Amino acid sequence: MSDRPNVPDPNQLELLRGAVAQLAPVLPLLQELGKLFEQRGHEIALVGGPVRDAFLGRTSPDLDFTTEASPDEILATVEGWADTHWDIGREFGTIGLRRDSHHIEITTYRADTYDRTSRKPEVMFGDTLDGDLVRRDFTVNAMAIRLPSLEFVDLHGGLVDLAARRLMTPAPPEESFADDPLRMMRAARFASQLGFDVAQEVRTAMTERAATLEIISAERIRDEFTKLVCAPAPRPGLSLLVDTGLADHFIPELPALRLEVDEHHRHKDVYEHSLTVLEQAIALEGPPDGTEESVPGPDLVLRLAALLHDIGKPATRRFEPGGGVSFHHHELVGARMASKRLKAMRYDKTVVKAVARLVELHLRFHGYGEGQWTDSAVRRYVTDAGPLLQRLHRLTRSDSTTRNVRKAQRLSVAYDDLERRIERLAAEEELAAVRPELNGNEIAEILDIKPGPVLGEAYKYLLSVRLDDGPIGKSAAREKLLAWWAARDD
Repeated sequence: MSDRPNVPDPNQLELLRGAVAQLAPVLPLLQELGKLFEQRGHEIALVGGPVRDAFLGRTSPDLDFTTEASPDEILATVEGWADTHWDIGREFGTIGLRRDSHHIEITTYRADTYDRTSRKPEVMFGDTLDGDLVRRDFTVNAMAIRLPSLEFVDLHGGLVDLAARRLMTPAPPEESFADDPLRMMRAARFASQLGFDVAQEVRTAMTERAATLEIISAERIRDEFTKLVCAPAPRPGLSLLVDTGLADHFIPELPALRLEVDEHHRHKDVYEHSLTVLEQAIALEGPPDGTEESVPGPDLVLRLAALLHDIGKPATRRFEPGGGVSFHHHELVGARMASKRLKAMRYDKTVVKAVARLVELHLRFHGYGEGQWTDSAVRRYVTDAGPLLQRLHRLTRSDSTTRNVRKAQRLSVAYDDLERRIERLAAEEELAAVRPELNGNEIAEILDIKPGPVLGEAYKYLLSVRLDDGPIGKSAAREKLLAWWAARDD
């Protein structure tokens, strides 16, 4: 048990009052469930995130409970009360159920730990609430409310830490992280999700034990990293991962950016530039319930692309005569690196492909303001981006972090102009669905050929004609196809 002060001050008493008000809508359900377990001689308590969120004035989407009852006893107790239930987590002591609109999970007290060399914990059930709470990740998640009495249980100063907006572990941090190294990732995630500071002793333990993250599966690390990146403010968590050395063990390309000077030769390095681009991209996301065109946030693909768009710079950096620095083709190198890294982190193919494509295209716009693009160039920009166009718009705009006000304004005006031209061409030509003016069957009939590589070659030729010349009509397309076919035979 923590020896830190555990006496609520006026600020904490205000938090208590706020939590009661926040839980008011579900109090009847809490007490009803508590009485069901009490009647069968079992303990049950609301625990973890729902309790923490109540103090923060937030509504938790799920209700998590803990009990000394076994999974079989949990099922026997809720039978006839729950609208439906599932036992997919039964092996780990968790029974899920639904009551009206509430999603509920009830877990038997846990006392499991890693054997400190394995990727999987050894599942062990406990027999006391105290023992269950001490094994939780952070004190703010180790608060509970006993049911049906509504007794508030805070054995580790969680309310003190919550009032201070601080992340601390119930057990000594080095022991907590030895039991489950993934908790270090959760510290970074909560720093971003909740806006909490990490206690210095926790930060020290994360630094000392960073290498132990390697016993955790790539999938579990990916899931925590995704939650962090999709948090309202990812920068604090990402900085914590880099500063403690955790990032070195699953996304080393990110800390590698700290050593590189960015192309603007300002005081910020590429690492800081990338975090700023991420923040600016987040600001351009649409509302969660917005249209697909608005890129509703949080958008994982856009955020990963913003974070990783310059990871090819360390490998392509060249010092030029006269003191300049160049990063030629870093977008192509970066696209390959992003693809390789995200595959290693077990992201699905759709995410990997989309992020890599955005990284590859993020510099395409540069040069637009230096010379008027032809309609053909604009068509190719849109066609190459495909369904990623709206994300590419936001990534490209976010990539401007220059302190030169005139330069920033010039880039913004140029991109405004490009978007207007895209809209005009789209209206004129239905640009989003650019296709050759002759379909595959028509091409095969005109050339008297069967489906195969040659037909694909002809199709690609007519697509290039469409992109270069715009709509020319079927008759003109037929003439160009025959001319191409004749030249090909020659």
